[in-house]
Amino acid sequence: MALSGNLEAQRRRDELVELANGPQGVMIEAAAELFAVSSMTIRRDLLELEAEGRVRRVRGGATAAPRARPFDARRAIRASAKRAIAEKALRLVPAQGSVAFDASSTVNMLASAIGPRAGLTVYTNSFESFQVLQPLDGVTAVISGGTAEPTTGSLVGPIARRSMRSVYFDAFFSSADALDGADGTSEVSVEEAELKQAMAANAGTTVVCVDSSKLGRRSVARALDGDEISVLITELDPADERLDAFRGIADIL
Repeated sequence: MALSGNLEAQRRRDELVELANGPQGVMIEAAAELFAVSSMTIRRDLLELEAEGRVRRVRGGATAAPRARPFDARRAIRASAKRAIAEKALRLVPAQGSVAFDASSTVNMLASAIGPRAGLTVYTNSFESFQVLQPLDGVTAVISGGTAEPTTGSLVGPIARRSMRSVYFDAFFSSADALDGADGTSEVSVEEAELKQAMAANAGTTVVCVDSSKLGRRSVARALDGDEISVLITELDPADERLDAFRGIADIL
């Protein structure tokens, strides 16, 4: 009987993880009804799953655990939304001057779209974006150097930060693992967050490009405060009510 109960609990927790990884996450009351158990049982399940690093608890339920993903995997997630964001962001990339691109797959979509320029220098900590930008006429691509983050492949660490702190940018284009209306952006690691802070510190304009699944969430490491964000770009219509919490933070495209 105990063995059967343990197996049932394990299956329930595995299904809770699948639900948490979905676009809406999992809510305690709905899960209790779905599995025909008490809300307290679901709360205990989510506590254990968070301790194992399999979910992240939020008010009333849980969402997917923040985790770094390889670049190719990240690029495939919500690709149509990222393309829509890149199309909007393209209008903000100057013909000349200097800009910084982070190592996100969303900003890599932008790098793939900019085409020839009239004397633009792009600094990036992304090897993938560096490769895309290097052949373009009128574009000088500069890679930051640093240590490769073992899962995402982006360049981070003190060398990368020192490189980015030595240059002034007309604009910094960044994505984020999460964006909260009160706390700003956050990332999957302290190293990622620290590098984005260094890039934003020297930028005249900071453009945050995130798809709507990142909104109203927090990740592991706090990165940019709301007052550091100049423009917010999502795939949504700027009038969408899901953006209401961010209207006092930045211009919305």
